[in-house]
Amino acid sequence: MERWAERAATVRVIGTGVMGRGIAQLAAAGGLTVELADARMDAVAAAVEYVHGMFDRLAAKGRMDAAEAAAAKERLRPVGDPMTPFQDCDLVIEAVREDLAVKRELFARLEKVVPGHTLLVTNTSSLSVTAIAAELDDPSRVAGLHFFNPVPLMRLVEVVPGARTAGWVPGALTDLVRRLGHEPVLAPDTPGFLVNHAGRGLVTEALQILAEGVAEPWDVDRIARDVLGLKMGPFELMDLTGLDVSHPVLESIWEGFYGEPRLRPSEITRARMTAGLLGRKAGRGFYEYVDGVKQEPAEPSAPSAEPRPVWVAAEDETRERLHALLSSAGVAVERTDGPSDEAVIMVSLYQYAAGEYAVDNDLPAERAVGVDPFGDFFTRLTMAVHPGLDPAFGRSAWAALAATERPVTVVRDAPAPVAQRLAASIVNVGCGIAERRLASPADIDTAVRLGLGYPRGPLEWGDRIGPDLLVGVLRDLQDVTGDPRYRPSRWLVERAAAGLPLTETGTGPADLL
Repeated sequence: MERWAERAATVRVIGTGVMGRGIAQLAAAGGLTVELADARMDAVAAAVEYVHGMFDRLAAKGRMDAAEAAAAKERLRPVGDPMTPFQDCDLVIEAVREDLAVKRELFARLEKVVPGHTLLVTNTSSLSVTAIAAELDDPSRVAGLHFFNPVPLMRLVEVVPGARTAGWVPGALTDLVRRLGHEPVLAPDTPGFLVNHAGRGLVTEALQILAEGVAEPWDVDRIARDVLGLKMGPFELMDLTGLDVSHPVLESIWEGFYGEPRLRPSEITRARMTAGLLGRKAGRGFYEYVDGVKQEPAEPSAPSAEPRPVWVAAEDETRERLHALLSSAGVAVERTDGPSDEAVIMVSLYQYAAGEYAVDNDLPAERAVGVDPFGDFFTRLTMAVHPGLDPAFGRSAWAALAATERPVTVVRDAPAPVAQRLAASIVNVGCGIAERRLASPADIDTAVRLGLGYPRGPLEWGDRIGPDLLVGVLRDLQDVTGDPRYRPSRWLVERAAAGLPLTETGTGPADLL
């Protein structure tokens, strides 16, 4: 079926909800004739009116030429009944509700009436493409195109072949997606496909941090935004999506991979979902909402404290950076081999708990706090407090950090700081996907950047942070907690040992043939 994507001219979109309307708009704008179908003709009419209105708005704002908008409107044709006789239809995209039985029944009916050359595509976001096509006489022409909402703005599309999809189909659909101006990635027909699977790294670790009492939801979100550079923190994201959506996805992906510890969900979201604390839609989730506006607690100010000198335990470059930051804020810094009897001790190391480091190195733990070096202290400082800390020295440390005029988040001491744990989990889950050959490194990174809005994909992000460092963080967490969720991926471990980028597949058996 060479050049199918270039020749394709007509698509029938079945379903007139938010996704169906978005797909219809994208396809019509991309030059395809779009037959819009639904069991209810009034829904079709409303969808056509909506899409016409979107084209009119784009033309009014200068984002679309008026003639192009008029032509796109002409290409949108209401047909009503999904089984209306097919003429030269090249592609059918269903966008009906997420119900396996409903989709199976629709595809069974379609198979009996569509021409033999027509591809049948599901826009499912969570159901197995293989399962949807399993009862068809010819499942070879069925595949998934997972668009993201809002379709015209979210450029990513996951192309998902089923187990019996013909080999030429994924490439043809990939070319079609590019023709429409969007970015395709080849995703596996496994739980969560690619984007939702990769997204478990952030959310599951954030919930683990909350379960351990290390930080409050807003603390984690602030660190995720300011230190990691994410647009939204994990708890904001869950509130926006709604726990009635996000928790079942957490459970289904974990169960689909037979209890893989890295993907383990949390009892926290199950309980909150049961209680109706769904997020923004319910007026209350991890945050309170007033008229749909998130009510985020104010950041606490540093308490009054006796000024004390600061002695820093860190690698040379990190120590000098923190010394310079504190000195410029007027804080007395000790540059001696060991702290004086009056000094606050700031432990600024990767993969270490401050209290543990102080004890292991014969330093007075009652004067030691942790300061996370991740992010080079540019935007937000994170201070970790262990149970043996003298509160007076803790207050002095907080005041010293606050003098830098950077926001300070105070959390409980743990085997690794919050930002390090979140970043390591994001990268490790991405590496796990690559290790299982579920997707190429390039597609993993593209999917995460475009589908989740992260500043970098997990593999390129891991290269930037340093694979060796991440292996150390994960192994220390695994040793201290005994939790297999922190088991480093072989993809990560092998490339760290060999000095290879995480974005490269390296040499495999096939390369020797």
